[in-house]
Amino acid sequence: MTWDPAASDALHARALAFVRAFEAGDAMPEPFDALAVDLARFQAGSVAGYGRLCEAHGAPPLGFRTASDAPAVPTEAFKLSRIATFPESLAHVTFRTSGTTLGARGSHAMRTVATYDAAAVAFGRRALTLGTPPLRTPCPVLMLAPSPLEAPDSSLSHMMQCFACAFGGGAPRETDYFIRDGVLELAMLDARVSEAIVRRQSVLVLGTSFAFVHLLDAVGDAGFRLPAGSRVMQTGGFKGRTREVEPAPLRSDLARAFGLDPRAIVGEYGMTELSSQFYEGTVESVSAEPGVYLEPPWARVVPVHPESLARVADGEDGIARIEDLMNVDSAFAVLTADRVRRRGAGFELLGRWPGAPPRGCSIAVEEMLGVQPKAPVTR
Repeated sequence: MTWDPAASDALHARALAFVRAFEAGDAMPEPFDALAVDLARFQAGSVAGYGRLCEAHGAPPLGFRTASDAPAVPTEAFKLSRIATFPESLAHVTFRTSGTTLGARGSHAMRTVATYDAAAVAFGRRALTLGTPPLRTPCPVLMLAPSPLEAPDSSLSHMMQCFACAFGGGAPRETDYFIRDGVLELAMLDARVSEAIVRRQSVLVLGTSFAFVHLLDAVGDAGFRLPAGSRVMQTGGFKGRTREVEPAPLRSDLARAFGLDPRAIVGEYGMTELSSQFYEGTVESVSAEPGVYLEPPWARVVPVHPESLARVADGEDGIARIEDLMNVDSAFAVLTADRVRRRGAGFELLGRWPGAPPRGCSIAVEEMLGVQPKAPVTR
């Protein structure tokens, strides 16, 4: 396998052209499939495991014509192998997934975060700050998450820092983060919100679902009213937690506690292995359905059969194959164990695939690692 920095730079430039066109309201600079195919060929020639996966699928990279021709890398592979086109010494940052009961953590190394940052801010701006009236920025950005100093390998903390810089008018302070050593600092948060109310400033609150559940438990029936016109982004599930709350009741409870329209509570879906994020469109459009997530023009979410990995019909459940043109130096197509269903112009999240990892994911991991796939058990 060879590392070609000039090829990587050129692909990053093409990916960033999608973001700039989106920000300007222009047509995309080239077809999605054109860049996807070139990314897949570059990655097959630079990442040994991905080259093996293509070979095992009988999918020679030179034969790729559309994004769907290229095999997707299972998220489990990011725990077992280094998925990067460049030498480890050139990594600017390595994001890691949260720990599991087995202690295995996936890692996603990035040679540059410029492409990630640009895409995150461009789509986040539309999802979180538009509407009638729009969120007036710069505004206080309050984060129910640990800071990058406390969690330097968290892609979520990094993304929130990007939003604080873009929408808050400057680099955030440690006092803008309200999870310290795993504890929600409610008194500090209350003081910042009270300050914003006095100044008649709307705020943008960013947090994980689990952090918001803790906040709701702490404030009880008293509520925790935010300034008028504020917005809330809630992300992440309850993997590994002892308590879960369904999305619809959580949205309703947050809207009641914060004194906001439920449409101002925006769900975000992303993961460490990706460079793009997806949002509910409830702020941007009054006709958008809660629970339906939208893609930026540089990413696609494709439900596929859990064994054959073939695309399923619209309206049918499948596991998520996510094609992300911003994943230049890792894997442009990622295969997850999340159940999804296409719904109009977006997709619904239906939770994790029940039981063991989907067989299609398991076989793909074995192929990447050069392990002979196990024969299915028959009775």
